Amino acid sequence: MRASRIGRLAKERCVVSQWNKRERDGGQWMPGGGLLLLALAAAGPVQAESAPLEDALSATWPGMVEGATVVDWEGKVLKEGSNGFTCMPTPPMLTGNAPMCLDETWLDWAKAWQAKEPYNAETLGIAYMLAGDEGASNIDPYAEGPSEDNEWIKEGPHLMLIGPPALLESFPTDPDNGGPYLMWKGTDYQHLMIPVGAR
Repeated sequence: MRASRIGRLAKERCVVSQWNKRERDGGQWMPGGGLLLLALAAAGPVQAESAPLEDALSATWPGMVEGATVVDWEGKVLKEGSNGFTCMPTPPMLTGNAPMCLDETWLDWAKAWQAKEPYNAETLGIAYMLAGDEGASNIDPYAEGPSEDNEWIKEGPHLMLIGPPALLESFPTDPDNGGPYLMWKGTDYQHLMIPVGAR
């Protein structure tokens, strides 16, 4: 998740790969260093509510916006929804964009990823990161930055799919193959990256 990318209440890229920098408190996802609290306090009540909300919803397509739930990194619900997707703004420690919208299967995935617990997807799950992300290793679910051998990929607008391993195994892992690619292959957190725009 990506995720990196993903878990962001979760997490991913995936929330998903910057998520491992979050602190976990009683199952709630908390921002590192209280940066979000400071930003919200400085912004004032109207801007504090609207900026994270708009950022979070930029991860998905317009037809999903009305029905999506939006939460901030303290677990506060900014918008109630009913379509089964939860959107989160860019994590506060990132300088670029990395909002995401996750379905229930992805939320379960992200919780397992964050806790480094085993995970096996029994159903298909979809996540949206249509604003792109800040990058993640294509092979290491817990890499915190690029290195010479971790295939760091900064992806543009994309979708992410998880599902039973047998459904994903035949996809290539090369992110430059011109189509979907399998990220974190061979781990419990492998998922299919589906680029829908330029990096």
